[in-house]
Amino acid sequence: MKPGQRVVLSSHFVAAENVEDPAQILIGLTASPDAARVLADWPDGTLAEYALMPVAALTPAEGLEEFDSTGLVTIGRFIIPFGGLLRGRLAAGETLVVNGATGAYGTAAVLLGVAMGAAQVIAAGRNQDALEARAAGPRVSTVSLTGDVQKDASALREAAGGGAHMAFDRVGQARDPKATLAALHSLRRGGRLVLMGSMTIDLPVPYTTMMLNNWEIMGQFMYPAAAYRRLLDLLRSGLLDISSIRPRVYPLAALPEAMEAAASAGSLECIVMEP
Repeated sequence: MKPGQRVVLSSHFVAAENVEDPAQILIGLTASPDAARVLADWPDGTLAEYALMPVAALTPAEGLEEFDSTGLVTIGRFIIPFGGLLRGRLAAGETLVVNGATGAYGTAAVLLGVAMGAAQVIAAGRNQDALEARAAGPRVSTVSLTGDVQKDASALREAAGGGAHMAFDRVGQARDPKATLAALHSLRRGGRLVLMGSMTIDLPVPYTTMMLNNWEIMGQFMYPAAAYRRLLDLLRSGLLDISSIRPRVYPLAALPEAMEAAASAGSLECIVMEP
């Protein structure tokens, strides 16, 4: 790192300790009880003109001069779902189902699936009007979920040409498991399901069906340390288009107003604070 260098900050910081399970925090936000001492060392976020951050949380951002800061900051919308797609080993030519595609991170996951070379991305959700706005290009199709697991799984499998290689669950605070189960049952044999949303109840897993189909279920929190470098490479190459995420810029003096805006912002909007 050099003085004056343009960088992107990751809020996810993992302590550089040579132990099996190093402490990790979200800088300025939260930590598990075992990582409270790390958060005490790095308690402040970025709502300031100057910020002190661990160097391990910074990624150089050269070669992106066509993006001003308020535009480049929207890349933060993509980094979390990118971690989930990396965890699920999404490969070029595969078919991807994104459950919860109308949410902020689900929308980003659809765009990332295209950028990473998925042959087909199926955007799934319960709001058909919102889904239509996610149909960006010929490799994206939509499936409106009904709440009937068997019917929805069948529709997803049909859209995926017989079954998806990977399903990515991005539904937040789900009150029932139906959409997630539909995504699971949309998989072809050997398919993978990545869980990166949240659910207020337990997910009932069909043991025998899982075994017979060689399905794999993975949980993922945040993203690996190298993810921002790879994500910025997608942006530099022109493979990832972030232009559909619109920044709404507020000065620091208008922080209360910006917080209200963030609480009601749509999934294609990003609230940005500018010193």
